[in-house]
Amino acid sequence: MGQVLIYGKALDPNPNAEVGAPYKAKTSGDARHTRPLAETPQTIAVITKAAIDDSGLTDLKQILGAQPGITLGTGENGNAFGDRYIIRGQEARSDVFVDGLRDPGMTTRESFAIEQLEISKGPNSSFAGRGTAGGAINAITKQATLDKDFSRASVGFGTDQHKRFSADVNKGFGDHFAVRANLLHSIENVPERAPADRSRKGIAMSGLWEADRDLSVTLDYYGLRTKDNSPDLGYYLVGVAPNRVPAKNVPVYAQAGDFLASGVDTLTARVNWNIAPALTLTSLTRYGKSANAYVTTGANSATRVNNVTGLAYTNVALDGGHTGWQDVDYFAHQSNLRWDKQLMGVKHEFIFGAKYAHHQVVSGNYAITNSGAFNCKSTTGVGANNGFCFADGNGTPVANLRTLAGRSTTRLGWNQDWQVKTLALTAMDTVDLTERLTAFAGLRADHFDLSLVRRNNLTAAIAGDYGYKDTLVNGHFGLSYKVLPKLIVYGSAASAQDINGGEADSGTNSGYGGAVLYGNSIAGAKPETSINLELGAKWNLFDDKLLATAAVFQTRKSDVMEGANYNTVGTFNTGKNRVRGVEFGVSGDVTEKLSAQAGAAFLNSQVLDSFTPANIGRPVANFAERSLSAQLKYQLTNTFSFGAAARHESDRCGGQADTAAVYTLTGDCAQPMPSFSVFDVFAAYRFSRKLDLRLNVLNVGNKDFFTAVYRSGAFLYKGDARAVRLTFNYEI
Repeated sequence: MGQVLIYGKALDPNPNAEVGAPYKAKTSGDARHTRPLAETPQTIAVITKAAIDDSGLTDLKQILGAQPGITLGTGENGNAFGDRYIIRGQEARSDVFVDGLRDPGMTTRESFAIEQLEISKGPNSSFAGRGTAGGAINAITKQATLDKDFSRASVGFGTDQHKRFSADVNKGFGDHFAVRANLLHSIENVPERAPADRSRKGIAMSGLWEADRDLSVTLDYYGLRTKDNSPDLGYYLVGVAPNRVPAKNVPVYAQAGDFLASGVDTLTARVNWNIAPALTLTSLTRYGKSANAYVTTGANSATRVNNVTGLAYTNVALDGGHTGWQDVDYFAHQSNLRWDKQLMGVKHEFIFGAKYAHHQVVSGNYAITNSGAFNCKSTTGVGANNGFCFADGNGTPVANLRTLAGRSTTRLGWNQDWQVKTLALTAMDTVDLTERLTAFAGLRADHFDLSLVRRNNLTAAIAGDYGYKDTLVNGHFGLSYKVLPKLIVYGSAASAQDINGGEADSGTNSGYGGAVLYGNSIAGAKPETSINLELGAKWNLFDDKLLATAAVFQTRKSDVMEGANYNTVGTFNTGKNRVRGVEFGVSGDVTEKLSAQAGAAFLNSQVLDSFTPANIGRPVANFAERSLSAQLKYQLTNTFSFGAAARHESDRCGGQADTAAVYTLTGDCAQPMPSFSVFDVFAAYRFSRKLDLRLNVLNVGNKDFFTAVYRSGAFLYKGDARAVRLTFNYEI
């Protein structure tokens, strides 16, 4: 008898996966979506763990920045807290969720413990609560399972001193108990920007107790420590519009001792209880703490004066630095009761939910001391130098740019205590009106109590004690029609609201989501309100292995708080904008050998009303009209596969979030960020059932590209240069 070879695909431990299609998710990790994603009347893009692994990207900022319809923002005014996302032109920095619960605080987020990432597009307050004007990001984490024992380890090496180790181990004990552990240790230099570097250390532990098929309890702990030494604020813009462009060949100017660090610890308890055949309770309770801190240095082209001759010249000067810290403490509980009930001849899938959350963010900054010798002058005339520049007054470059300022810092006490308590009630229903027509509706009420205490952290004198309460009511409604057994068309409407002072990192800076004050008290401003209308189609193809989607939408945001001089003018809610667009996506297996995840977004934005008349008719700031991405993988043989990824983002114009992009009097963009196209390639070889090797080449063309621009052009975040990564994966 000849040799018999049996090839099979490993079991995907993700309970939401589509079997046999590693780039496609079948269901959402949010139990409130009672139908498969292919039948949900909303644009929800899902990135599976398999797609993340093949891409070679690890930080969520990198992964999400490569998705169509999402752009990245800078740390506004040098606020370097964590990741900042913009979905369909709307701020989403506080709209990040983990397993359906809001993840407060601006942290650096990693993918090592993530099973899939879900990006809900369009206003989403009936699901997610306040905010979510453009959508929400929900990370579904890895949980212990009784389905299969496995032990997997990955070791990676690469250019820029890249070293990464991760492990994923799941072990069952009998028929009722299982434990899963995920570990991470990673360090690398920022490609071609050393000594700027990144380190990531994490652990995620999950324990499952399954009493029987009807009752299970999961307890998990998640811990992550990240630190960027000498964090790089990138390049900056030079020249005058319409000839304003990124500077060339900017060296690393971060000062020795600069850092960006965050730490996260969370404990979560989950209960899944099938109370009766048609009655299921899912419950999540979480307590978490995070600590974030940064000291960063910016630079910009500026006019300087020779301190001996008084002659003006152009130089590049370091700024005074940007610092901050925040300690986050939060508790949240969410319970959802699903009740399947036949009423009036039709089946209803009811969801009744309740949520309580208490989020506290205490923040402050650092005192900066400079001991270095000044080498340039910013004021007219002769005299003593008063600044730090890349070159001295004679044009001679400094010997060691990183120690130029001789900078040291001291952490100061808190200057802001922001707290919000929220109680939310939800009711949703999905009902098949006919064999082909399905209705989906939901309503949510959020009652919140916000307080904001400001103080001078040098004298401890209270500078302001603000607070107010209100209730937000939002909803959504959708109809889907089954044209073919696997093809639906749908229409939906949804609303979202954000509150005055809803962004914990912005204090009283109302232009960035901070509290609007008037008469030394928090203003009675209306909530910012977004309404989204969407028409779309979803088609499950090739025996459900490929999902194709298309949607056309319009989002109108009104009562925008633009950050005008409220104390003088007394005007609130002065802005209104609109975003229209179409989005396309495919995910799954195109053929038995070809897997794909691809999408495209073609958007148009316009400011409809503004306190500043000149802003009316302009596009929204930080808005890319076109963004496209594709990741393809081809399984050439049973042992060898290869693939490529591409992304393109059109040019955009910087400015303050939620308001018009900044233009000159002649109609030119004042702070332009150029378009870019970036390509990655990867290949994998399986030596045996247990061992495989993956090669990733990121930014294979070594293209200089930029991911975000600050409203003044002082920060222009640079995307990573070419990086080569080699990863060994071993399954014990």
